[in-house]
Amino acid sequence: MSFHHIPVLLHEVLECLSPQPGQVYADGTLGGGGHSEEILKRLGETGALYGIDRDEAAIDAASQRLKAYAGFHAVHGNFHDIKALLPGVRLNGGLLDLGVSSYQLDTPERGFSYHEDAPLDMRMDKSQVLTAADYVNRVEEKEFCRVLREYGDEKWAARIAQILVEKRREKPLETTRDLVAVVDAAIPKAVRRKDEGHPARRTFQAVRIAVNDELAPLEKALNDWVDMLLPGGRLAVITFHSVEDRIVKLAFRKMQNPCVCPPKAPICVCGKKPLGRAVGGAVKAGAAELALNPRAHSATLRVFEKGGEENG
Repeated sequence: MSFHHIPVLLHEVLECLSPQPGQVYADGTLGGGGHSEEILKRLGETGALYGIDRDEAAIDAASQRLKAYAGFHAVHGNFHDIKALLPGVRLNGGLLDLGVSSYQLDTPERGFSYHEDAPLDMRMDKSQVLTAADYVNRVEEKEFCRVLREYGDEKWAARIAQILVEKRREKPLETTRDLVAVVDAAIPKAVRRKDEGHPARRTFQAVRIAVNDELAPLEKALNDWVDMLLPGGRLAVITFHSVEDRIVKLAFRKMQNPCVCPPKAPICVCGKKPLGRAVGGAVKAGAAELALNPRAHSATLRVFEKGGEENG
């Protein structure tokens, strides 16, 4: 399968980032290169864009797609490690399109989809040792219940965790169908019928997040990305579920108002200064985009602008 990418909220991203010739950008979630290509078109021959992805398939596909742009630089790694990946680089803007890519979802053997029977993998970086099968066959029941609740907003978390432990005693879970069967056994059929989507989607989301350690380092990563921006530079972040969006919203709020002094203190004595400001609020896809790309339905865009002089 070819690595395709329908860039979500593309118009809104370009409008808020406003890339200009000669500037330097980083796309921390390169994917198929859809967002990156549109940014590169606006950077001209003297601009540069660093495309970062932990999935080597994405790096290979995007490098082929963007080979005509001299300013494109592919970087294999995790955007959480931006400072180590791009030492000394200062950015006019950055983009993070979080979550799983369309390619990963639509490639059965990657094990992200609950619609296909495939090995239970879910690794965004195939060089990583831990797979989803390893995780679900080792995780403690109490911890799995927490993960389902916190990462998947799953109301049936306790029951799913209990059934998981019971099923794996009989035989290890090896395929996506095995995990779907756990969910089916845990959630009553009458409840599953009323579910607006596939009843396993929340469990798969939670397992994917846990296997790839997507959330724990996110707040620090956002701070690192803002730290690498030039004054006036902007970071755009697209999330696809409430847990991610909440982390981004609170991180931006804390960067805008980092003061930890008591609310009634007459003056600030903690010395913490604002790093910039959140630009606008949550931006969602419009009706026209949703008609073309249903996966944009859950997308939320938030933007942070670093303080200082305007972007040059």
